[in-house]
Amino acid sequence: MIAEVYIDIPANPVNKPFDYRIPDYLDEVIQPGMRVTVPFGRTRRLGFVTGLKEQSEFKQLRAIDSIEDHAPVLTQELLDVGLWLAEATLCATVTAFQAMLPAAMKAEYKKMLQVEESEQLKAEDPELAKIFETGRQLSWTEITKNNPELLKRINRMLKKGLLSIHQLVQNQANAKKVITVSAAVSSERLKEEVSQLSDRAKRQKEVLNLFIGKSEDASYKPTMNALVQNGLSREAITRLADKSLLRLEQIEQFRDPYANYVQQTQPLDLTDEQHKALAPIMQSMNTGEHRVFLCHGVTGSGKTEIYLQAIQRVLELEKQAIVLVPEISLTPQMVLRFKGRFGDRVAVMHSGLSRGEKYDEWRKIREGKVQVAVGARSAVFAPFKKIGLIIIDEEHESSYKQEDTPRYHARDVAIHRAKIHHCPVVLGSATPSLESFARARKKVYTLLTLKERVNRRPLPSVQVVDLREEMREGNHSVFSRLLLEKLKDRLQKKEQTVLFLNRRGYSTFVMCRSCGTVVKCPHCDISLTYHRAHHLLKCHYCGYEQKAPDTCPTCGSDAMRFFGTGTQKVEAELNRLLPEARVIRMDVDTTRQKGSHEKLLRQFGDEKADILLGTQMIAKGLDFPKVTLVGVLAADSLLHLPDFRASEKTFQLITQVSGRAGRHRLPGEVVIQSYTPDHYAVSDAARHDYEGFYQQEMELRHRGGYPPFFYLALISLTHSEPAKAADAAERIVSILKKNLSEASLVYGPVVPAISKIKDRYRYQCMVKYKREPALIPVLQKIMQHFQESGKDSLQVSIDLNPVVLM
Repeated sequence: MIAEVYIDIPANPVNKPFDYRIPDYLDEVIQPGMRVTVPFGRTRRLGFVTGLKEQSEFKQLRAIDSIEDHAPVLTQELLDVGLWLAEATLCATVTAFQAMLPAAMKAEYKKMLQVEESEQLKAEDPELAKIFETGRQLSWTEITKNNPELLKRINRMLKKGLLSIHQLVQNQANAKKVITVSAAVSSERLKEEVSQLSDRAKRQKEVLNLFIGKSEDASYKPTMNALVQNGLSREAITRLADKSLLRLEQIEQFRDPYANYVQQTQPLDLTDEQHKALAPIMQSMNTGEHRVFLCHGVTGSGKTEIYLQAIQRVLELEKQAIVLVPEISLTPQMVLRFKGRFGDRVAVMHSGLSRGEKYDEWRKIREGKVQVAVGARSAVFAPFKKIGLIIIDEEHESSYKQEDTPRYHARDVAIHRAKIHHCPVVLGSATPSLESFARARKKVYTLLTLKERVNRRPLPSVQVVDLREEMREGNHSVFSRLLLEKLKDRLQKKEQTVLFLNRRGYSTFVMCRSCGTVVKCPHCDISLTYHRAHHLLKCHYCGYEQKAPDTCPTCGSDAMRFFGTGTQKVEAELNRLLPEARVIRMDVDTTRQKGSHEKLLRQFGDEKADILLGTQMIAKGLDFPKVTLVGVLAADSLLHLPDFRASEKTFQLITQVSGRAGRHRLPGEVVIQSYTPDHYAVSDAARHDYEGFYQQEMELRHRGGYPPFFYLALISLTHSEPAKAADAAERIVSILKKNLSEASLVYGPVVPAISKIKDRYRYQCMVKYKREPALIPVLQKIMQHFQESGKDSLQVSIDLNPVVLM
C-alpha cells in the first residue's frame, strides 16, 4: 500500500501530497488522519497521511519511518475541512492541518550528533571524543550554544564520516500519569502484618489500617499524592509495596482545570420570547436541516439559557455540540454555566489552560468521552464525529478572526462544518456585526429577536457627559462630577460599580513640553506607553521596554510630562479621590498569571471589592447581582482610529459594557463620558438603539464601498528596507490591475497607520470586489511568486475579509 503524505513544511514548493511506501509491519495500522515520520531530502520530517492507494506513478518510493499517533488525529471530515481552509485562506495545506491540533501536538525537530567510528575519532581528536563519551548522541543546538568553538572541528569529522547528524522528531504531547495505591492481599493478611510490625513502624501501621476492610472494594484506588497530602508517608507506602502487600499502578489521568468549583444547575422556565426563539432551532435539529440563525437579544435577555436548552436536545439526539465564546479566558462564568448544567460531558478549550490541560481536553473530545466543547476560536475544529449544533456567542467579536495564517473566521468554518453535518448554527449577540445583520435582513440567516430582559427588568438608564464642558468648567480629573457623585453614592449603598477604559498602562505617551519630543519605540512606529509600577516605558506591539527618562532625550530639559490615561492612572486617581473604595484592576498586566482571571472575578463576585476597573475583557458576559453602576471613561478612544469599523466597535463596546448594570433586582445606571457626545455611535448606544445605528452606519458603508456591500482583500508587505517593500507593493498593484475586472477596485500601495513594527517597514494594498472569479487565482500566483523567489526577506501576507486594517 502507498500513503499520500503532506510534509510539515509550510512552503509553496512542497504544498502537495508525496507518495510513500507503507512497510509491511505498518500495513494495517496506518489510516488517513494519522501523523507519520518520513525521510524527506536529507532530513526526517513529520507528515499528515491524507489518503491510501495501491499504485503510484513513481517507480522508486521511500518508505515511511514510523507512526506518531496510534489513532488518527484528524477525522476524514477535518482532512476535507483542512483542504477547503487552505484554499479559502490562501495558506499551505499543512498549516491548515496544524491549526486544528492543540499546541502540545506541534512537532519539535532536534538535530542530534552521533559518533560513527569511536576508535578513529579518539585517534583524530581525543578532546572531541571525550565530549561524546557521556552519551552517544548530543544535541546540535546545545553544542552550538555552549561550545561554538568546536563547530569547525565537528564539521571536519562530519566530512570524514566519523560523526553523523540525525534528525529527531519529537511530539510534545504527553498524557499525565499518576500512581494509584490499592491492597494486594486480603484484609486478614493486612491485619496479620499490622500485629507483626514493631512499634517503631508507626507510619506503616497507619497505611495498613487505612486499607484494612477496603481490600475487597476494587474501586478503592486513591492516588499516591492524595494519600501523602492526607499525612501518610510516601516511604511507608513504597516499603509495603516492596513487600507485595500494596499494589502500585501507573494510570493515565485527564487534567481537569475545573474540578473544584462547579455547582449543578437546573433548566429555567423560558419567557414567551425565549420559547419563540428556541422553537425554530429545535425544529432544525429534529429534522436534520442546516440553517443559520442570528439570535439578536438585548443584554440580559437570556440567550445563554436558550443555548443550554438547545444543547440538552442535542444530547437527547445522541449528537455533539460546539459552543464558541470570545477569548478573554472564556469568561469563567460562562464555563461554569455549561459545566453546571452538563457536568463531565463538557470539555473546555482556551488560552488560559496549560499545554497539558489543552491536550487532555482535546483527547476527551477525540475519544468520545464528552459531548460538548466550549472554547475560543480554535474549538471550532473540535474532532467530533456527529455534530448536532454549533453556537457562536457574541458573534460580532473580532477575536473570532485569526490574525496569522491560516487567517480564518470561526463563523465561516462553523457554517462550513454545519453544512457537512446537516445541523444548525446559532449566532448570538446584543450588537450583531453589520455583515450578519444584513444577511439576516436578506433572509440568508433566520433572525430571532429578544427585545426584553428576563423578568421584564428595564435596561439601565444612560447619561452622556460632555467632557469638553467639564474641561471648560475647570475639572481636569479622569472622572466627571456626575460620575464621581454616583461612585460615592454606590459606596454608601454598598453596591458595586464597573468602570471601563480601553487602555492599559498609566499614560498613553510621554512628551517633552519644551520641544514636543514624544518617546517612541526604536523598533516600531508607535509611542511607548508609561507603566507606573516599575517606572517603565513599554511598546505594546513588540514588547520593547526602557526606563522612563527624567530629562528629554532630545533637548535635555526636565519638562517630561505624561499624557493620556491608562487603567493604572485611573486606579491611582480612584485611590486618591475615594481612599475607602476597594478596587480590582483587570487588564493584560494584572491577568498574566494562570487562573488570575477567575480569581479576580471571584473576588468581585464575593463582594470583596466595590469597583471593578478594566479594559475590554470586562465588557461582556459578566453577570453580578450587585452591579448597579457602569462608567465608560473615554467612549471615543476607539472612534478616531483609521478603520472603517471604528464606529461599529465603539457602539458595540459601549452597549456591551452598559449591559453589565442592573441585571438583577437592583436597577442599573450608566454614565458615558465622551468628547464627541453627539456622535451617532455614542448617542445610539446611550438609547440602546441598534436599529437606528444600523441604518446610519449602513448608509455610510454604502457610500464608502465597504462591507457588507463589498468584500475586501488586504495585501500586506513588510521588509527591513522601506524601498524594497514599496517596490514590491507597486508591482503587486500593477499585477492586480492587469488581471482583475473593472468592477473590482484596487487601492494602494499605502503606508498603514503604524508604518513600522519590529524593525520591519510595512506597506498595504487593498482590493474591493463583489464578484471576482479571477481574484483567488491571481492572489495564489502572487503568493507563489514571492515565496519562491524568496525575495531577500520580503514577507507577503494576504487577508481575505480582514477585521483589522491597521
